Amino acid sequence: MKEFQLILAAYKSYEKSNIKSALATVVKVDGSAYRRPGARMLVSENGDLTGAISGGCLEGDALRKAQTVIFQNQSMLVTYDTTDEDDQKFGIGLGCNGIIQILMEPLDYTNASNPVMLLEKALEERVNSTLVTLFSIKNTRSAQIGTIALKKGQELFGEINLLDAELKSRILSDLGNQESEIDSSINVYEAFDDLHVFFEVIKPPIKICLFGAGNDTISLCKMASFLGWEIILIDGRKQYATKERFEQVSKIVVGPADEVVSQLEFDQNTVALLMTHNFEYEVKVLEQLLPISLPYIGILGPKKKSQKLFERLENHGLNFNQENIYGPVGLNIGAEGSEEIALSILAEIKTVLMKKEPYSLREKEGSIHD
Repeated sequence: MKEFQLILAAYKSYEKSNIKSALATVVKVDGSAYRRPGARMLVSENGDLTGAISGGCLEGDALRKAQTVIFQNQSMLVTYDTTDEDDQKFGIGLGCNGIIQILMEPLDYTNASNPVMLLEKALEERVNSTLVTLFSIKNTRSAQIGTIALKKGQELFGEINLLDAELKSRILSDLGNQESEIDSSINVYEAFDDLHVFFEVIKPPIKICLFGAGNDTISLCKMASFLGWEIILIDGRKQYATKERFEQVSKIVVGPADEVVSQLEFDQNTVALLMTHNFEYEVKVLEQLLPISLPYIGILGPKKKSQKLFERLENHGLNFNQENIYGPVGLNIGAEGSEEIALSILAEIKTVLMKKEPYSLREKEGSIHD
């Protein structure tokens, strides 16, 4: 998500200065590669790069090809085949073992439906979106159709109406068959000369409702902001919950525990952290959070504190499922100090939302992206 935000910022700067640019997107990977479909890199005519399509090994060659795309004002598909043992033929020593397809598209600042503008539209509201990109591996030497449409909720944006009516109908049908836009996918349309269609799901950034404006939450806000996550800060103490202390947060809510939760908005990419060091405040907050069914609620402090919270709520007659409540909060990485604790908390949040079981990647069989 942070990469998207940086690309949008760079795009706006290039547009303002009338600097031509192109967008390189990983659209298909067979085998092993550093980045997966959806990774992006913005390239300016001056050779400036924002984002990444690999671990740094493809960027130099991709830069030169993207500048050609800018000069010719025509999209192209570039294939990097690293399955050859002698991958030094690229002069880059990839060290991977896969075939990577990179779509490069020149950006027209006058076109409100260019790929970056569709990306911006996807991030405007906290709703899942699906970006539709068409490319042909069979006809790589031809200009590519490229990023053509965005479905956001029930709305459709872009230039899909420029497509052949039969092709448009097929794409719309496949868009409608997706189940709540859960996973990205690549479909191959054999009837249309083996045309590949990349349906890329773009979710809103993770939002943290952070209850607690103590010194120990400052590090967490900085780290979450670096990741591109959204932070809402909530506390009952206005002298602590200030923009001067927490410049990274997008919103600050100050008030008593029985009033603040009603001022917040939640979705399936929203989590809550109770880090106020105030037991009575957190009892009232947790009682209001339980009916919302958040995917993750973290409670700072020892296990006994969480058990006391649960006992208090049960004494109030509440029956609830504790599966989405993580107390003590964080992964067991031996964290000490606010910075390391923040790292363990954010890692746990990401793990839970991605439905992963944390372990060392060296223990994983097969591709790390499977």
